[in-house]
Amino acid sequence: MDVQKIRKDFPILNREVNGKPLVYFDNAATSQTPVKVIDTISDYYKNYNANIHRGVHALSQEATDLYEAARRKIQKHFNASQPHEIIFTSGTTHSINIVSSGYGQLLAQGDELIVSALEHHSNIVPWQMLCEKTGAVLKVIPIDQDGVLIMDEYKKLLSDKTKLVFVNHVSNALGTVNPIVEIITKAHAFGAEVLIDGAQASPHIQADFQALDVDYYVTSAHKLCGPTGIGILYGKESALRRLPPYQGGGEMIAEVTFEKTTYADLPHKFEAGTPNIAGGIAFGAALDYINAIGMQQIAAYEEELLQYATEKLSKFPGLKIYGTATKKTAVISFNVQGIHPYDIGSILDKLGIAVRTGHHCAQPIMDFYKIPGTVRVSFSFYNTFEEIDTMLEALKKAISMLQ
Repeated sequence: MDVQKIRKDFPILNREVNGKPLVYFDNAATSQTPVKVIDTISDYYKNYNANIHRGVHALSQEATDLYEAARRKIQKHFNASQPHEIIFTSGTTHSINIVSSGYGQLLAQGDELIVSALEHHSNIVPWQMLCEKTGAVLKVIPIDQDGVLIMDEYKKLLSDKTKLVFVNHVSNALGTVNPIVEIITKAHAFGAEVLIDGAQASPHIQADFQALDVDYYVTSAHKLCGPTGIGILYGKESALRRLPPYQGGGEMIAEVTFEKTTYADLPHKFEAGTPNIAGGIAFGAALDYINAIGMQQIAAYEEELLQYATEKLSKFPGLKIYGTATKKTAVISFNVQGIHPYDIGSILDKLGIAVRTGHHCAQPIMDFYKIPGTVRVSFSFYNTFEEIDTMLEALKKAISMLQ
């Protein structure tokens, strides 16, 4: 990969923060957006802005064609069986809530759900709310000190009462890559469905929905160089047909009378109201951009960045890295003994370096390690080794100021 050429596609990387060149290491929160995607959004509003699916005029038909073409691009990228198995949502959180809401009509008191201890709050709270409504029981797969799921304990949790297992593909806080093939296979042996939160995995790992045999997979465009406010819920056709609609309104209906309403077929059954049309089209453009570079090339380069930074950070006195799984994506969470992570993050920001501090919406992980939070650096394919060196020097300065 020609990283310097790639960096020219991202205008924001040219700016300064506090008088310093921006070093953007908060990619796990959101990736940056290339010109191609920005131009796609602008082009839509300049030339195609119209509501979709319902209009016979030219603009509506053109916008509809672009939006549905994006759905097919997403289907192809993730190897879904059918385009209508791709549901456009506002993002991963919305996608999870569609499934958890639907399961409210599928569960009975005493049914069991299984979650992992590595989850983002978005893949914990909706299920807790569901258990409160239905009387279902939530069980948790524990982790070890490396931040790895203890799979022997997972096997013990599974039973004929298990109805749904939901885990992330990659931990946003630690970067751990979970063994989702094994998780899916073992859950299916008990007749349970599986939802995979792929928000952190999608920028680094190209999931194959059919090969995984996953029932639901969710992700967001803004992790994949796309815009915010758009994501997908993938579901097997059979799984989506079991779920009741999440919202009522226009687009998701077949026929409405005051006596009875019938619902539209997939995917429209879950897409009530006017969607984020520009966002959907731009999601497709973002995947075009990433695939032109190549997911394998991206993953290999990010692994080099991860190994380089991990080796350098490991040499810092008093620095502890949390999440030391053998299989990780380009995320490093760490603390320096005696220094609050917020203080480190604040000084790094003054030096133009964007990192994330806090519990990363994964508070159970922080509770497990008995810490308030971490400093998290997360890399993307447009980052460089030189930027890592800049961050390391800034970290040395921050530590010397704070100790």
